[in-house]
Amino acid sequence: QVQLVESGGGLVQPGGSLRLSCVASGFTFDNYGMRWYRQAPGKEREFAAYISGTGANTIYADSVKGRFSISRDNTKNTVYLQMNTLKPEDTAVYYCNANGTPYWGQGTQVTVSS
Repeated sequence: QVQLVESGGGLVQPGGSLRLSCVASGFTFDNYGMRWYRQAPGKEREFAAYISGTGANTIYADSVKGRFSISRDNTKNTVYLQMNTLKPEDTAVYYCNANGTPYWGQGTQVTVSS
């Protein structure tokens, strides 16, 4: 049974940082690239970041480039999203996804507000 469990969200002030984690189980983790998506209230889910199975390649949405960093630890079946210099427009539920699969976690809420 495939499971993706996100954590690490919360309330942070503009300019602050958060580190999200997504723990995967039920599939061969290092065979899959992993993606972070986010969905703001009233908006469609949008791509944020991607990392290849080995971690050698990453891709970022323009909106987060230079502020967010995706990484993974294949020994822990975990993918991370380090978010720095957060802005109110980063407020969203953040989800992880195994690339090319229909599997999603439950999401973790990130709220950026003073």
